[in-house]
Amino acid sequence: MTETPLTATRVGDEYAAQLAEFSDHYADIQRRRANLDAEEARLLARSAAYADAYADSVIPTAFTPAERLALSRRSACAALAMATRTPERTVQRATNDAERLVNEAPAVLASLEAGRISARHAQTIIDQLSDVPTAGRAAFLAEVLPVAEESTNADLRRRARVLRERLHPDSITARAIRSEADRRVEFEPASDGMAWVHLFTTAPIAQGIVERIEAAAAESRQAGDIRTCAQLQADALAALALTGVTPDDVRSSPVLPHPIEVQEHITPAVQITVPALSMAGVSDAPATLDGYGPIDPETAARIAVNAPSFTRILVQPETGAVLSVGRHQYRVPADLQRAVRLRDGTCRAPGCGRRARACDLDHSVAWEHGGTTDVGNIACLCRHHHRLKHLPGWNLDHGPGGVLEWTTPDGKHHRTAPDPAPF
Repeated sequence: MTETPLTATRVGDEYAAQLAEFSDHYADIQRRRANLDAEEARLLARSAAYADAYADSVIPTAFTPAERLALSRRSACAALAMATRTPERTVQRATNDAERLVNEAPAVLASLEAGRISARHAQTIIDQLSDVPTAGRAAFLAEVLPVAEESTNADLRRRARVLRERLHPDSITARAIRSEADRRVEFEPASDGMAWVHLFTTAPIAQGIVERIEAAAAESRQAGDIRTCAQLQADALAALALTGVTPDDVRSSPVLPHPIEVQEHITPAVQITVPALSMAGVSDAPATLDGYGPIDPETAARIAVNAPSFTRILVQPETGAVLSVGRHQYRVPADLQRAVRLRDGTCRAPGCGRRARACDLDHSVAWEHGGTTDVGNIACLCRHHHRLKHLPGWNLDHGPGGVLEWTTPDGKHHRTAPDPAPF
C-alpha cells in the first residue's frame, strides 16, 4: 500500500487573499469593540463621579451622608439600566469595575482602548486586582498586562492567579477565612419546570459533596439502576438534601429514590395558581408556582399535598381574570394584598425581578396626598425601588389595569404592565 506523503500544499492566491480579508476584518471588529468597551468604562466612571459630586444637593438631608452617596449612585445606575433594559445589578457591577479600571489601572484601559486586549482580558485583570493589596498592585499590573497582550483570556486567568498568589502579602489561609464568609446558595429558574441550585462553599466541602453523590450514584448503578450517571448524581444530591439519604443508607437499600419520591418530602407554604378547567380535570394547562413560573398540574398537586398551607387561585380560562382567591393560608394576608401580589408577580420597577411576596405594597399616590387603598393605587415595589420612587426627579403614575408609567431623573419614560395569566 502506498502512503500519501504529508507534505504542505500551497493554497491558491485567491483563497489566501480572501482568508486574509476575513481575518483582518474580524481582527478590526474586535479592536473597534474593545475601543467601545473602553469608551463605556470611561462613561460609567464619569457617571459615578457625577452622582457622588451631586449627592448632597440631590438627595434629601433626611438621609445620612453615606446614605445620600449610595442613593445617588443607585439612582444614576437605575436610570442607565432602565434606558438600556439592563438589570440594575449588572450596571452597578459594570460601574464598579469601570471605576477600578479608570482609576487604578489606566495602563490596562489604554491597552483596551487601543484594541491590544479585549474586555474579557481587562475584566480578568480587574477581578484579580481587587484582591491584591494596594502596595502590590503596581507590580501586579506591570507583570500581568504584557501577558494579557499576548495570551488568550483562559491562559491569562491561570497566569494571573499564580501571579496574584506570588505577590499577595497575606497568606492563603487568611484569605480563605475571609472568603469563607461569602458562602451562599443561589436559586436560578430554568425552562420546562427545571431549575439550578448553585452552592458557593469551601473547596473541601464542595469536593466532599461531589464524592458523596458519586459514591451513591455508583452504588445505585451497580444495583442495576438504568438512570444515567448525571441523572443519578443529581437525584443523589436531591435525596441527600431532602431525605437524608447517604451512601451508607444506599448500601442497605442500593437504589436511589426517584425525584417523584423525593418531592414527597417537600413541605413548603405553597402558592399555586391553577386554571379553572385544570381544577375540573378537563385541561392540562399549567399551574403557576409562586417564585418560579409554570409547572405541570401533577407536580403542583403532588407538592401541595404535603404543604402546611397553600393558596389556590382560580382564573377564568378565556380572559385570565381572577375568579377567587382561597382564604386558607398560613399567616393569611388581606385579600387585597394577595390580589396585588398575584397581579404583579415581581417588583413593578422596569427590569426588576424581585418576587412580589418580598416587596413592599406601595401607594402610588401617597395616603397623605389623598391616595386610596385599592388595587388601582397599590403596586409591589422592592425596598430599593420604593425608596427611589420618592427621590427628586423620579415619578410614578398608576394607570388602569395596573399599568405603571415611570419617569426617571433624565426625563425618560418607562412603562410596565402586569404579566397576563400564563394559560
